[in-house]
Amino acid sequence: MSTPPDGNAAYNELARIFSARRKDNNVLEIEILPPGLGPLLQDGNSVGITKKYLVQAFVTARRIFFDASNEPFDFPDAGGHEDERKAPQNESLLQKRRDDLLNASEIILLFDCEHLTACSWRKRRLAALRQRAGSADPGYTSREMLTRELDTEMSLLTTYICSPLHRHTKSPTLYNHRLWVLRQMISDGSERLTRREDDREIVSNQKVLKKELSVVLRSGELHPKNYYGFTYIRQLLDILSSCYDDQGGVAARLAALIIPEVLDWCIAHPSDISGWMFTLRLLDWARDEKTRADSIDRVLRFALNVGWEGESIWTFVDLATKMIGVGASEKAQCRAPSNALTYLPLSEAGAADGWKACLERARTAWVAGQQAGSRIGDSSPK
Repeated sequence: MSTPPDGNAAYNELARIFSARRKDNNVLEIEILPPGLGPLLQDGNSVGITKKYLVQAFVTARRIFFDASNEPFDFPDAGGHEDERKAPQNESLLQKRRDDLLNASEIILLFDCEHLTACSWRKRRLAALRQRAGSADPGYTSREMLTRELDTEMSLLTTYICSPLHRHTKSPTLYNHRLWVLRQMISDGSERLTRREDDREIVSNQKVLKKELSVVLRSGELHPKNYYGFTYIRQLLDILSSCYDDQGGVAARLAALIIPEVLDWCIAHPSDISGWMFTLRLLDWARDEKTRADSIDRVLRFALNVGWEGESIWTFVDLATKMIGVGASEKAQCRAPSNALTYLPLSEAGAADGWKACLERARTAWVAGQQAGSRIGDSSPK
């Protein structure tokens, strides 16, 4: 396998940055610079690179990756590494080749987040490490090394997904890969939890869910209407709850745990319908009428206070109120200062115009509130 020429500064600089990132397991923030800057700037964990410089690095990385992939040491039957016990004298050479492949695949994914070949190679490498970690032979990779490599892979994916890049924040390939890696991290505990519910493991899963939610919400800020990100969290909730005998009860607990944080995000991004639809799914999971009613009340307060007329919030109100039932919907009120909005049940508003009916009643409440304010102003002492 040929190494990049000394003059290929783009590849060498990016390879150095990614190698240092793996060593410290840091999360980087990478962005594309305008042509007038760069070509590459780094300040701590913040990295900026021009598109032209990234293309130069990608061309070299692609050549290195495919040249190395065709060599017999790459994928024998363990998925990415030659049996080092057969050639201990070549350890330094093997280590260099592994580093080259890791650097090349990471640069390829930085340029093209949908590069399935590079992503599949990284899966096969981790699968091989997992296979060796489960082996009784002490000469194989230790479980501690597997844990470290899985953590490093997750931080790499966080780097991609949470960086202000055009496509990475909403990449189905990266989210699917992240879900696969997370499955490897939690699969060992799953076999135990199918037999009995372990509160300590539930707490651990809650931490995992909160951490992954923060990643998705950040990516949603960078790329609005990020359905791939919220679908990832839906799938994660299914996985975490499937580890227990009482799947529905655990799913309800996990969903209720993150509803306040998700609502905070949705209210901060009121036009993002993907967040509101995810909140609806959480309310369905939670199966708690009080949680649903309180969530609707909070959203209505916000919408009335700011005079929101966009379709996203009123669609959420319409569907969420229908979710809690007609009897409850007749009692659902927004305790805004005007106290004038009582939600019209879907059966009265009509399925097609449900959210529009909500909006019309909100407009009526705003007018009533303005008129009441004017009367108070007129009657105040001059």
